[in-house]
Amino acid sequence: MTERFVYDNQDDFLSKIKELVRSGIDPKTIDVRAPHVVHGLEEAMQLKSSHVRLFVLCGALLGAFTGYAFPTLTVIDWPLISGGKPMISIPAFTIIAFELMVLFGALSGFFGFIIMSRMPAVRTVISDDEFTDNFEIHVRRDG
Repeated sequence: MTERFVYDNQDDFLSKIKELVRSGIDPKTIDVRAPHVVHGLEEAMQLKSSHVRLFVLCGALLGAFTGYAFPTLTVIDWPLISGGKPMISIPAFTIIAFELMVLFGALSGFFGFIIMSRMPAVRTVISDDEFTDNFEIHVRRDG
């Protein structure tokens, strides 16, 4: 069973969410829909920070490692020699490491966002109620 609360005013909307959370309702059972960003909603629902930043950090570290490991890759057992420099030449591959760090960080952040938000929600049907200017609160109650 789902309870639905509809508000025209952002302040009433936020106060109702705070009231619901204070009354002991688990914030995971509350779904909200708003026509624009509502500042203070995360604090009112006591949401934790996202884990997407860990995906970005791991991807960026992997990209930087790949950029610096690039000269040690061998092609037919011959190392990539960069202008007569030593085998592992850090200054020569700093630019490549930075670019791969940005690329891998961005791609892993994108895929981390898709994974954490369970994005391809095929089973969700979009209704006409989602395209209104109202602030909506849906509370799922089991039992």
